[in-house]
Amino acid sequence: MNLCRFGVGVLSACVAGSVALLAATFGEPSDPPTSGKTVSPPVIRMTGMIEEGDAIRLRNMLVALRRGASRTPSGPLAILELSSLGGDLLEGMKLGYMFREFDVATMVRAGDLCLSSCALAFLGGTSRHVATDIDVARTVEIGGTLGFHNFWLNPNHERARAAATPTEGIAKGFNEGKGAASLLVHYSASLGVDPAFIARILGRPPESWEYADTAGQFIDLKICPDRLSRPLPAPERRAVNICVNTLGGSTTGDQVQVRALTPIEAKRHLIEHVRKDVAARDYRGALATQLAAAIAARDPRLVDAVYGDLRAAGLALPEIVGLTFEVSGLSVGDLDLECVVSLSPDDADRFDLVLKGSASLTRPPRQGPPACSRILTFERGEILNPGKG
Repeated sequence: MNLCRFGVGVLSACVAGSVALLAATFGEPSDPPTSGKTVSPPVIRMTGMIEEGDAIRLRNMLVALRRGASRTPSGPLAILELSSLGGDLLEGMKLGYMFREFDVATMVRAGDLCLSSCALAFLGGTSRHVATDIDVARTVEIGGTLGFHNFWLNPNHERARAAATPTEGIAKGFNEGKGAASLLVHYSASLGVDPAFIARILGRPPESWEYADTAGQFIDLKICPDRLSRPLPAPERRAVNICVNTLGGSTTGDQVQVRALTPIEAKRHLIEHVRKDVAARDYRGALATQLAAAIAARDPRLVDAVYGDLRAAGLALPEIVGLTFEVSGLSVGDLDLECVVSLSPDDADRFDLVLKGSASLTRPPRQGPPACSRILTFERGEILNPGKG
């Protein structure tokens, strides 16, 4: 595998092959800095087959980089561009763990292929981690190819050739296969990858590939699509997709309906839901009186004030940032749900939502990549990245 450092100066040439080095670019700060500068992370390009020992060689580069480089508090130490057909499974997982350890963001550029163990390594992309607080940083440029498949055992490996009999060889292969599957499940769990995805991969023959091309795959694997030029769906459709994708895509509902709400209507509607919850608990204090007054009030300032107080008190109420919709007719299993989502008019990555059960309001866990929430506005099956190398 070729490892090329761009513009850091620790390694002045590719380890193998001949690739011209480029100088690192440092972004100018938008405002005069109070201390230091805003620094763009250096880029490391990794090409060729992944082989045993690659992780150690890359670690040496990252250690030197971490020792001497400046970085923004929330940004990655480096961006690693991956272009590889794969190679050693265990080495690919070692690389992925290392990306998490050193806060290395991963990227597949347009025209590049990252397959097999390369794709597994890609999943380690991270911009920042502190204990269990982790910012995932995985990006595929539209036109790049990220492909996963089940692993296979190499019959020509020295351990296979060392078997005394075919039966012994089969037994060794079976045990190694079980061990590799266990490591892969643990690896994916450590990186926060949906276990259903890994189970699906392990249940297929090695020649069956799964590519990151649909909105659902980008959401589930928390991948940001770079240079996505596809227009956004209509606001009503975006609201439905956000609600469905937030619920993990398993939502069913034959009669999904969408109702547009003005900001004041949305706040009154949600305050009324809180009032009903309070009434169900037979609470008759000042809060119940205040909620009833806000619902009956014609003065939007009172509604805004009560809504703001409830949010400040920690109730699960969404920030009303623009166009707001109530999506009804959703269900997960036997649970019927409604979803209220508010869309920013000028930032497709900014929206807020809450789920309404029969009595309570719930903030669902956010799905998808945090750096590009707009992915949730597309239908799960929509093809966002049609190229496969």
